[in-house]
Amino acid sequence: MSHRTRRLLLLAIWVIPIAGVVWWATKQEAPTFPSSFGGIMALVGALGLYVVATLMRAERWDRILRRSGVQAKRADVYALVPVGYMGNNVLPARGGELLRTFLLGGRVESTKRTILGTIVAERVLDAVALGVILVMLAYDLLRRLPKPNETVLLIGAGLVVLAVLVAAVAFLRYREQLVFYLRALKPLAEPSRMLLSPLGGALLVVSLAIWCVEASVYIAVGHAVDIGLSLQDGLAVVAFTNAAALIPAAPGYIGTYDAAVIFAMDAVSTASKSTILSYLLLLRFVLFIPITIVGLVLLVVRYGGLSRIRAARAQARAETAATAPV
Repeated sequence: MSHRTRRLLLLAIWVIPIAGVVWWATKQEAPTFPSSFGGIMALVGALGLYVVATLMRAERWDRILRRSGVQAKRADVYALVPVGYMGNNVLPARGGELLRTFLLGGRVESTKRTILGTIVAERVLDAVALGVILVMLAYDLLRRLPKPNETVLLIGAGLVVLAVLVAAVAFLRYREQLVFYLRALKPLAEPSRMLLSPLGGALLVVSLAIWCVEASVYIAVGHAVDIGLSLQDGLAVVAFTNAAALIPAAPGYIGTYDAAVIFAMDAVSTASKSTILSYLLLLRFVLFIPITIVGLVLLVVRYGGLSRIRAARAQARAETAATAPV
């Protein structure tokens, strides 16, 4: 696939969800925002809960780093989490994870692949925790998804078989190169292997607690617009929307995340469409705006801004070129 084709494909993946959500929003009544003391305090509480969840994520990353032999300052770990969120919100393809890798890599005696591996371990923990939540608490929500007919299932099975065949042919044809890159990526997988231990089990419990706190954020925002959500409803919405965020999307998951929130809220509540639109806009404000501002300030004040990132990225490319096969 050429570079131009990939860009067109990504553009289509970005534009279609955004266009769909915008079209849906224009068909609804104008959103209303809380003006009462109770509604405003619910939003303040949601922001406070999100701060707690972010601090828990920072502490979890710190434990993974230390177990992986990366002796980073706790201040850097805690500061780089909002920087990473800021990057995910303004850059495509979860670019904030690379921001964390480059910036921390310039401050510790460790390879950038190992640091990126600790972030991969975080994502593994989140994926497992979300999977547990989806299976245990979101069954009723998933039942509402349209069931594919036999033709769709056959097509899907055929695509899976085709993908396996293509992967097998690629492995046989590029076996030596693949073996080289797999060895090069070994440091990337080492932190995830650590999860198969008692510490990994404890971190999974922490991850479940983090998602419970994030579910409380969704519940608090619901209270601000008079949508009553139980903890089970909040967990179901959190799990479904964050699973949808795994789909390649525009910066800030615009389109895909919004569509998932609309679908999930319509499934777990009886709120009107305009109220759900109000909920979505407030939820986006709570989850995306403050942490993006904080991350940007930290990036400029503590880490030297974009020039530092470019220098770190150039260094990483030079290291990769030096170890690549001739």
